[in-house]
Amino acid sequence: MHELKKYGRAWSAKDVMLGMVGDVGDLAKLVLAQDGIRDIPDKHKKLEHELSDCLWSFLVLAKEYDVDLERTFLHTMDEIEKKLK
Repeated sequence: MHELKKYGRAWSAKDVMLGMVGDVGDLAKLVLAQDGIRDIPDKHKKLEHELSDCLWSFLVLAKEYDVDLERTFLHTMDEIEKKLK
C-alpha cells in the first residue's frame, strides 16, 4: 500500500474523506474550466481524472462503512423520482 510505505500507516476513512474534499475542490476548478471560466491545460483529461478520484473515494467510504452503494443509490433515485411526480 502506497500510504503505508510513504507515511508509515494506511489511510483511515477520515483521511480518505479529507482527501476527497481536496479532490472535489479540484473538480470544481475543472468544471469552471470546462465552462470557459478558468484556463487549465488538458482540462478534459484532468476532469476525467478528478471524477475518477472522487468516485474512488465514494467507493472506499461505502466499503468502509458497509454501505451497499448500488442499492442505496437506486432507492434514493426512486424516492427523488416519486417526489418529483
